[in-house]
Amino acid sequence: MAYQGCCCCCSAGHLNQDNARFLLLAALIVLYMLCGAAVFSAIERAQECRAKEQWGEKLLNFSLTHNLSLSELQGFLQDYEEAKAAGIRIGESRSRWDFTGALYFVGTVVSTIGFGMTTPVTVGGKVFLIFYGLIGCAGTILFFNLFLERLITVIAYIMKSCHEKQLRKKEVLQSDKQRGSGTSEADSMVGWKPSVYYVMLILCVASIIISCCASAMYMSVEGWNYFDSLYFCFVAFSTIGFGDLVSGQNVQYHNQGLYCFGNFLFILMGVCCIYSLFNVISILIKQSLNWILKKIECHYCQCQRKALLLRRNVVTPSNVRSGQEISIDTDGVIESETDGRRLSGEIISMKDFLASNKVSLAILQKQLSETANGCPRQANVTALHKGFSGGVGALAIMNNRLAETSGDR
Repeated sequence: MAYQGCCCCCSAGHLNQDNARFLLLAALIVLYMLCGAAVFSAIERAQECRAKEQWGEKLLNFSLTHNLSLSELQGFLQDYEEAKAAGIRIGESRSRWDFTGALYFVGTVVSTIGFGMTTPVTVGGKVFLIFYGLIGCAGTILFFNLFLERLITVIAYIMKSCHEKQLRKKEVLQSDKQRGSGTSEADSMVGWKPSVYYVMLILCVASIIISCCASAMYMSVEGWNYFDSLYFCFVAFSTIGFGDLVSGQNVQYHNQGLYCFGNFLFILMGVCCIYSLFNVISILIKQSLNWILKKIECHYCQCQRKALLLRRNVVTPSNVRSGQEISIDTDGVIESETDGRRLSGEIISMKDFLASNKVSLAILQKQLSETANGCPRQANVTALHKGFSGGVGALAIMNNRLAETSGDR
């Protein structure tokens, strides 16, 4: 019964911590969105007002010059906007719904980029898109997760090999020190895990290299400047997909087949790297949330200790204090209060000792029970300080893979 009660308390505490982390993250995301909206509004609002004013002047001058009513001209422009949404352009442009155009469209659908320059207009196309996108997006996300798992395996293997070489250079694994201290190469590598910061650095470097190479290609082929090319790479690779800049939309290109293959390859590699980078950054965000919650908890505990010190200064009869029974399922606050009120010369009883150490005993009992029942040892416990424990979805895949690869060899 004591073991079950402790498990319930631990699970309830873990659940409360997860709820606190979720609420804190939600509040920070809302605050982040409010700050971003304020910044973008301050930067872009003035340009929007100037463009709107200039367009109004041009529209009015055109209507006066050609003796057209403003309402008729606006109606004609609305018809053009509808034609543009359907893929019709004034100049010569590539077909949107031939096989290559449709292939480009489904690529933007399953990759969740969704540029928006091509959209189905028929009812049948919209209905088919719902079911097609449901399966396609799920399969692509699974592909990204498997790619992330293998990428972390390769990175962890390379980092572990580099770490072993550094140990050999520092003469940690020399034979004389092995005989003197009784350590070996395997013992020196026990518990080693790749740092999340190094993994993030490698992914950042890979993403930057891919983006720079792709930007150079887009600048020379599409005619964009280098900054716009970098902007397109981030929007496309992060699957934001605004659609203001879209590659591969001209009718003809020089070496069109080679360019289409390079465009597909860069987008695939970029999306995979940025997706993996986002998951690593989410681990750092989780660590930051845990640090904030720990600081809040420490501040709360300090306030409680001050309140307990004030209460201990009050003269209280000893028989009132001894009348409180300590159960194995009670909170730790009552136990700490009881221990704090014990006189300095009083000998601790076995009952008080067991009550004050109930958590340690319960954990020991759980470990012994798992060992007896043959339960697998959790690898994430040793990786807690590295930030690779817990997580859902792709984050869980990354955490488990880091723990497994660090335990190999």
